[in-house]
Amino acid sequence: MNELMEYNTTRELMFIPEYGRNVQRMIKYCCTIEDREQRTKAAKFIVNVMGQLNPAAKEAGDYKHKLWDHLFIIADFNLDVDAPYPPPPPLSLSTKPEHLSYHDKEIEFKHYGKNIALMIEKAAAYEDGVEKDALVNAIANHMKKSYLNWNRESVADELIEKHLAILSKDQLKLNQDFRFAHTNDILAQNQKRKPFRSGPDRNFNKQQAFTKPNFVNQRGRNKPQ
Repeated sequence: MNELMEYNTTRELMFIPEYGRNVQRMIKYCCTIEDREQRTKAAKFIVNVMGQLNPAAKEAGDYKHKLWDHLFIIADFNLDVDAPYPPPPPLSLSTKPEHLSYHDKEIEFKHYGKNIALMIEKAAAYEDGVEKDALVNAIANHMKKSYLNWNRESVADELIEKHLAILSKDQLKLNQDFRFAHTNDILAQNQKRKPFRSGPDRNFNKQQAFTKPNFVNQRGRNKPQ
């Protein structure tokens, strides 16, 4: 009995498993058809079947082209038919993607992000004046907001001022009359921006928010309105 059983590990390797083994067998049989016209008709029929088995491919604008490419790939590029699209080059499957280039500069304080460093660099190039002071003040408050959002629930204003001096290489300084935004105000704003809570509490809060209060009778039971 065991001799009649066939395991996937002993079967032929599948090139694109999404289409299933039967499609691969159909394509393999299509390659053996001697008449070119009949072979082309069979290939078109198989492409239509592949489109039905993989409807997600229709989301792409050139999904027909993609299906024909998959047909040639499953056929191991041994299928000679009159296709509406040329077969992809075999070497394109083994070509490695280009290496992504990352910035060389390390972010000294990651909780502020790269954009803060770029803003500080731009602000340092400004001429002294009211516009530069306003920009530096905005950057300082944003740094405090970022610190509170990603790190702790409290932070000393002196620490933010020290980090501003480090990131700007002592080119930016706050005026003596400058006052940071209050920590409680920033925490309240960060709390408002948090997404709606998930889990059992979410359904409870939604029910509390959208259900009108019911009248209560003398027995303490809810009385419908």
